[in-house]
Amino acid sequence: MDKKTEKSAEKPSNNEKKSSFASDVLTLAGGTTFAQILTILAAPVLTRLYGPEDFGVWALYVSITSIISVISCLRYDYSIMLPESDREAVNLLGLSVLAVLTVTGLTVPAVWYFKAQLVDLLNAPQIEGYLWLIPPFVFVNGIFLALTHWNSRTKLFKRLSFSKISSSVSTTATQIVLGLMQHPPTSAGLIGGSLAGQSIATFVLGGQIWRDDKNLIKKSLSWKEIYEGAVRHRNLPLIDSWSALMNSVSWQLPAFLLSAFFTPAIVGFYSLGFRLLQLPMSFIGGSISQVFYQRASRAVSDGTLSILVESVFRILVIIGMFPILILTIVGGDVFTVVFGRAWTEAGVYAQILSLWAFIWFISSPLTTIYLVVEEHHFGFSYNFFNLTTRFLSLTIGGILGNARIALILFSISGIVVYGYLCLKMMYYSGVKTSKALKIVFSNFVLFIPAGLVLTALKTAGINQILLVVISGLIICIYYLYILKMDKQMKEIIAEFKLPGKA
Repeated sequence: MDKKTEKSAEKPSNNEKKSSFASDVLTLAGGTTFAQILTILAAPVLTRLYGPEDFGVWALYVSITSIISVISCLRYDYSIMLPESDREAVNLLGLSVLAVLTVTGLTVPAVWYFKAQLVDLLNAPQIEGYLWLIPPFVFVNGIFLALTHWNSRTKLFKRLSFSKISSSVSTTATQIVLGLMQHPPTSAGLIGGSLAGQSIATFVLGGQIWRDDKNLIKKSLSWKEIYEGAVRHRNLPLIDSWSALMNSVSWQLPAFLLSAFFTPAIVGFYSLGFRLLQLPMSFIGGSISQVFYQRASRAVSDGTLSILVESVFRILVIIGMFPILILTIVGGDVFTVVFGRAWTEAGVYAQILSLWAFIWFISSPLTTIYLVVEEHHFGFSYNFFNLTTRFLSLTIGGILGNARIALILFSISGIVVYGYLCLKMMYYSGVKTSKALKIVFSNFVLFIPAGLVLTALKTAGINQILLVVISGLIICIYYLYILKMDKQMKEIIAEFKLPGKA
């Protein structure tokens, strides 16, 4: 392909862009669906093998590794998408891998020298025996992040879907097998399963990329160009890495502070409630986010960013609002029926967090807009504000000695902060606030009849199992209605069915 043709291929018409975006999202989300369904189906088995305290220790381990992993590439992984030259992008991939090796190496002595203080701070002596597993998890997770951004650049999203399926299958299988082998089961099974799943996902994705791109990688890597890339994108580690670190800490604060003020069992309730609340939304939102960042990077130069953002925002609202609002009514009943009465409190936590989760769902995929328009300082100030409000909310609830109050305040602060983030991203992309609010209101109107029916049934004391079944049927009817009546969703499905016409 000559340069003229290549440039032409990079600038398709608006209709082609929409088609390509929808197809890529559905390819990634569709391939990930199996992984998410498996995780959801395995949850009732895992909750009967492991107790709330085991889930709590696992959540603390994941929280620690997540905080370190988010800066394991020093955010250079986000630069892989930006250059037009594949050679430059390869060297940024190499730079990201070097950053992972450096951060992992620094993690080893940090864990060794500060493990006692960390155990005391978290009020969780059960986690001490698993801290040595932090560096290997950070390494495989960091490599996976770098490979994911390279994969998004090449737009071969089926590879990423396959790696996620591999991760889900191996994680779930390992956790169940270890749970059955242990007497009684401990959090070692949950932690070991997570490490096994992430390692396999990284190996699978890395193997596919090396198979397809090894010639390009071999001939492009240069120490000089890696150094030039590090200097050119120095704002990512110097500014954005701190922003990302604060964002990651703010996400993990509930696990840390609930453990410090209460017990690992409370962390376990929160972990299960939040995990299953987040799971079905994150696989859609995550798929959209990975494709969106690639498209937004191109849309800025094409002048079509506002069109792309408004379209994506509407899709997110349509997908997420209805089921989340249903969960605010029947969350406790769902967890009692599916996981047993021992986990009812986790369902209550899910109800408390549900509205905040929706605001997070519609704003999270759009967060990369501030990177695309190079407003790095906004990310830092926003994440500092987010971290501060979350810390205050959870600390107040902890001082009052009530975990539910802590999570209610946490949820309220999240609604305010993420609502502001969403509107700010709309502003950066040129979408009017009135348009965004109109989309939200029109979809809320669709929920009102279903909400009134479920509220009446619950007030009347209907059988919990029947209430959960009715709720599920209502959600299915809603999605069938949307697929049949909503023009944008019909176009997306049609594009996915006919990828050759994209």
